[in-house]
Amino acid sequence: MLELKHISYVVGDKVILNDVNLKTDDRFVAITGPNGSGKSTLVKIIMGLITPTAGQVIFNGEDITGDPINVRADKGISFAFQQPVRFKGLRVGDLLKLAYRGEKNVVEACEILRDVGLDPRLYRDRELNDTLSGGEMKRIEIAMAAARGSALSLFDEPEAGIDLWSFQSLIRIFEALYAKTAGSILIISHQERILNIADKIIYLKNGTVECFDERDAVLSYIAAVQKKEAQRA
Repeated sequence: MLELKHISYVVGDKVILNDVNLKTDDRFVAITGPNGSGKSTLVKIIMGLITPTAGQVIFNGEDITGDPINVRADKGISFAFQQPVRFKGLRVGDLLKLAYRGEKNVVEACEILRDVGLDPRLYRDRELNDTLSGGEMKRIEIAMAAARGSALSLFDEPEAGIDLWSFQSLIRIFEALYAKTAGSILIISHQERILNIADKIIYLKNGTVECFDERDAVLSYIAAVQKKEAQRA
């Protein structure tokens, strides 16, 4: 269960988030909204990368607002960056071993790579450097999230910067991850195909939650908002 109570984030005189309140224990929740609405800031606050100006982050009934990133990770929260971090000298197999914390064997590590569409014979010993494309890095990061089996996996626009073929594959990967994981997924996205596989959608605008409901209800709300804005233009 994730609960945000009166979360605000202000930088100077600029209000990024303003009194955000929500509670969810749904399996797959998408966050969408216009650019600059505070989406990335919100998930970074959940992960502990940013400290809110005001408010509380409650996870499974516990106030984690003051907990550092490593403590939140130990409690079952993982975060996938919009631009995955590359680690020179570290290999894909090493990263998966870290995610598994030694609890899984090589066969299972190979299987998780297959799940994200990567041949383990070709990728297990690949170094996490610039020889890997953006799409490959996204898949590896998703594989790591799946390997951790986190109670809550956070993704910041995983479709950003990847080609069309990789995007088509990305949808299938998230569908499979949703089907196999026992935890919850919270994902920032503008893509309709990703929004369409969410259970619920948070529509964030100007730093506030304008709508949070079942997928179809929020998509209808967004369509109505866009129609009004087009009529005013």
